[in-house]
Amino acid sequence: MDCGIITSKTVLLLLSLIFWAAGAALAYVGAYIIRSYTNFEAFLEDKYVMIPAVIIICVGVAMFLLGLLGCCATISESKVGLGLFLVVILALFAGEVAAMTFCFIYQGKITEDLQRSMTDVFMKYDGQSTESVAVDHLQSQLQCCGVVNLSSWVSTPWYSSHNNTVPVSCCKNQTECTGQLDQPQFLFTKGCQDQVDVLLQNVLSYAMLVILGFAIIKVFGMLSVCVITCRCNDRRNGYHPIYN
Repeated sequence: MDCGIITSKTVLLLLSLIFWAAGAALAYVGAYIIRSYTNFEAFLEDKYVMIPAVIIICVGVAMFLLGLLGCCATISESKVGLGLFLVVILALFAGEVAAMTFCFIYQGKITEDLQRSMTDVFMKYDGQSTESVAVDHLQSQLQCCGVVNLSSWVSTPWYSSHNNTVPVSCCKNQTECTGQLDQPQFLFTKGCQDQVDVLLQNVLSYAMLVILGFAIIKVFGMLSVCVITCRCNDRRNGYHPIYN
């Protein structure tokens, strides 16, 4: 058998196994993005971050099925199967490019959207509303206080109506903290906007790296399909490689 076909078949079979693993990995990445978003959805007005996550999950499911198709088409050298395999790889490649584009676009919008939406949510803080629960959870989990820093609370209705204090979720130790700004040693001083911004930026950067890696794998898959198809056509037409 032609060495080129053997090599290409080996590559495709390995890629099929990689596609199964990649499908599971992409599904995890998409779910992780959605989980990260839901943790901070009260502070994000736009839903753009959900678009790449949904695309990534769909691509992951398709890649798992693609691995099965790749194994069958490679072993049988089916021209139809290999052609379908190539078309699906191209479609997934286009989907990954789209997801990566959305990630790149949203990375530039995160900071602006966060500042506007978080300011609105913090202004609605009253200690009981849904927004208040989200703010308390955010400040406790990320150990932050206020939008930009703890002094951001000064301009909120809560601060003026509660003896010029910040919520207890800003406190490092709630048993000793009174919420007074003149006791900064008991308060978290970092702003929540920067903390959430860094977290979401890291999530999207991680997703972009994963997408890029799998896109490169698909390029090798497309090349291998083309090699096998061309060599099989040559054999059917009576052309054989010449060996010394």
